[in-house]
Amino acid sequence: MQVFRGFHHPGIAAQCALTIGNFDGVHRGHQAMLALLLSEARHRGLPTCVLTFEPHPRDFFARKLGKPELAPARIATLRDKLQELERCGVDQVVVLRFDEALASLPAQDFIQQVLVDGLGAKYVLVGDDFRFGAKRQGDYATLDAAGQRLGFDVARMMSYEVHGLRVSSSAVREALAAGDMDGAARLLGRPYAISGHVIHGQKLGRQLAESAPGRGDGFRTLNLKFDHDKPAAHGIFAVRVHGLDGEGVDGGLVLEGVASLGVRPTVEDAGRVLLEVHALDWPAPLAARLGPAEAYGKLLRVELLQKLRDEARFDGLDSLTAAIREDVRQARAYFARQATAQAAAAPHAASHAASHAAIRRQTTRDRI
Repeated sequence: MQVFRGFHHPGIAAQCALTIGNFDGVHRGHQAMLALLLSEARHRGLPTCVLTFEPHPRDFFARKLGKPELAPARIATLRDKLQELERCGVDQVVVLRFDEALASLPAQDFIQQVLVDGLGAKYVLVGDDFRFGAKRQGDYATLDAAGQRLGFDVARMMSYEVHGLRVSSSAVREALAAGDMDGAARLLGRPYAISGHVIHGQKLGRQLAESAPGRGDGFRTLNLKFDHDKPAAHGIFAVRVHGLDGEGVDGGLVLEGVASLGVRPTVEDAGRVLLEVHALDWPAPLAARLGPAEAYGKLLRVELLQKLRDEARFDGLDSLTAAIREDVRQARAYFARQATAQAAAAPHAASHAASHAAIRRQTTRDRI
């Protein structure tokens, strides 16, 4: 997948099948839209293109009005959004900087300058609530009329529902804010995850009590920066960590851990959002060649599976240590329950697979 900042680049396809949106979280509604875009693009012999914006338009207007509370909580960083778009099979993504010039661009000028002249759109797919242009004056009818005049097809995809609930970025944000990680996973079609490179922290974990027998490095953490100051999720979580062994964030070794996502009110509270991950156990082969101190710079993906508690301010390091010990205990208990449930389900799954295979064999004989 190719990624472009703006559309004044020679590598951008001359024509494309296009969809437009913020795509925060790339949830199941987005995934359904992208699947439709890919299908339409194949029939037309066109590459697919996603036009998205950074910062989020609501971030821009919140800063302009001096009302930060109007900015939406951010589900994903730009890196995570681009990774999910690539997994969905998108050919190219154009990231437009949302600034005063773009915010004040009239709808008809947006169509001509961006969609037609900039991106060569021959097919445009939008959501049912799509608005664009200065003061959000443009809508689906505006776009459809322009398409008929300028020679591109326009289609609209209606709401996507899961169990009667409309899937939207707002619904994902609500689930994450409530600590409903299972609900968020149903809306996303995958566990909620954050990726990032491991950065240096304050080394505070080395000062805290040992987290496991035989280890002398305390509660050492792998620190990942979250690029927005208003994450949709916050608190302490049981997590799974991918990527430490260098096999990529989608494969290889997976470590269980406990993580804090927030501003660390006891030790910093400077507004900088960090995801701090403590691996519960380091497998011997990995520990022999890679300790927490050697993980700097590695790209990790951290799945937030179960919320354990909210962030809290403690009186001192002793209280913080006791709280982390309890977090570790709860995380281990969570993974133990998961392992027990999976073991109990395994015989049923095997029986179902055997029955399915028998039915397939019988069906094959019947056809013969």
